[in-house]
Amino acid sequence: MEFEIGEKLELEIVDINSEGMGVGKYDGFTFFVEGATIGDRVLCEIIKLKKNFGIGKAVDIIKESPYRVASKCEYFGQCGGCELHNLRYDKQLELKTNLVKNKLERIGKLEDVIVKSTIGMDYPYRYRYKGEFKVGKNYQIGYFKRGTHEICPVEKSIIQKTTADVVIKIIKEYMNKYKVDGYDRKTKKGTIKNIIIRTNRDNQVMVIVVTKSEKLPHKEGLIGLLTNNDEIQVVSIYQNINSKDTSVVLGPKDIKLYGEDRLIDYIGEYKFLISPKSFFQVNPIQTEVLYSKVIEYLNLTGNETVADLYCGIGTISLYISKYAKKVYGVEVVKEAIDDANENKKLNKVDNVEFILGKSEDVLPKLNSQSIKIDAIVVDPPRKGLDRTLIDSILEANPEKIVYVSCNPSTLARDLRYLVEGGYKVVEAQPVDMFPHTMHVECVVEIQKV
Repeated sequence: MEFEIGEKLELEIVDINSEGMGVGKYDGFTFFVEGATIGDRVLCEIIKLKKNFGIGKAVDIIKESPYRVASKCEYFGQCGGCELHNLRYDKQLELKTNLVKNKLERIGKLEDVIVKSTIGMDYPYRYRYKGEFKVGKNYQIGYFKRGTHEICPVEKSIIQKTTADVVIKIIKEYMNKYKVDGYDRKTKKGTIKNIIIRTNRDNQVMVIVVTKSEKLPHKEGLIGLLTNNDEIQVVSIYQNINSKDTSVVLGPKDIKLYGEDRLIDYIGEYKFLISPKSFFQVNPIQTEVLYSKVIEYLNLTGNETVADLYCGIGTISLYISKYAKKVYGVEVVKEAIDDANENKKLNKVDNVEFILGKSEDVLPKLNSQSIKIDAIVVDPPRKGLDRTLIDSILEANPEKIVYVSCNPSTLARDLRYLVEGGYKVVEAQPVDMFPHTMHVECVVEIQKV
């Protein structure tokens, strides 16, 4: 059957894709539908056609899904930040569990793995302790609209800490008062490109203002407005210089404008120093859930030597340190290793050693020094593990591997390689780090056969 742009079809929505669009079929042909959720029956207008699928938008909800709810976010449907605000939370968790199962089966060819139900939050709002906001012309601050570089202005974000709402309001006041405009991504003119707001468990705030050049007019005025507001406790203000027009938010140069060099936050009993560029999980409540599962899957007796690869500023290394004899944290970013060593001192931990280098290079060196690695933890970026690193892990031959993943697709691919190398995937535990989005974190227990 041939379809045409602008044609309208009735569709049953049976799933949601990774971009948060409803999935429906018409005579076996798949359509991805904006504005639809699981269980809806919609009138879909076709807006784009490809060889194997079509894209449409729901112009009418003929029958509402029993799982559809009214969004608590006033920007839902405009902003590209969250895709699932109109889906009941328990159904979101079910969706994420099934997403992990499907990826493991389809990409990893793993059909006998136990995938446990996704662990959700009691209150799935105000969970982000780090916010990244785009700044544009006419003093707009917010998120990009989905699939565009147009800004959806946001005054209150219900997934961010309330401190972020206050900071946005203050920076808008500063920009209006001193006529400091945001960056126009079309004309390449303007001053402020992004605002990053970090909040810790004590509600202390670090503000990072990202600018096109070093010029930031009336800095003292900005500092005064941020530090003299009774609603927030700003302890650190940075200016970051990012002259490039890419999707990378932060540039190479930081200038401290006010206060402390770093923010201190907690995961469990451990303190961590956070620099402007530090990677630190944005949802500390679920991070403790995640790391506790890592400890459970490692099942250490206290006599093991563990390698924590992609260790960053040392969060997992330090968190598991009291359960192991020795932990080696490996990271390729020098600044992260510097922070990790500071965090080791801060927490008075003496059985962790941080090593600067690529994991695929460091692991063989440890082997050559007759250091037997009993267990390995990996927490890679979204692209997953390099194949050379997988080969190095197989050569190290640990009894157990625990894989922390933020991307089920690359996780499934890597697990398949590990299984082919003589390991068994025992269990996967999805954790909902980012409610109302399609993102899902996962911890996987892997044992040597």
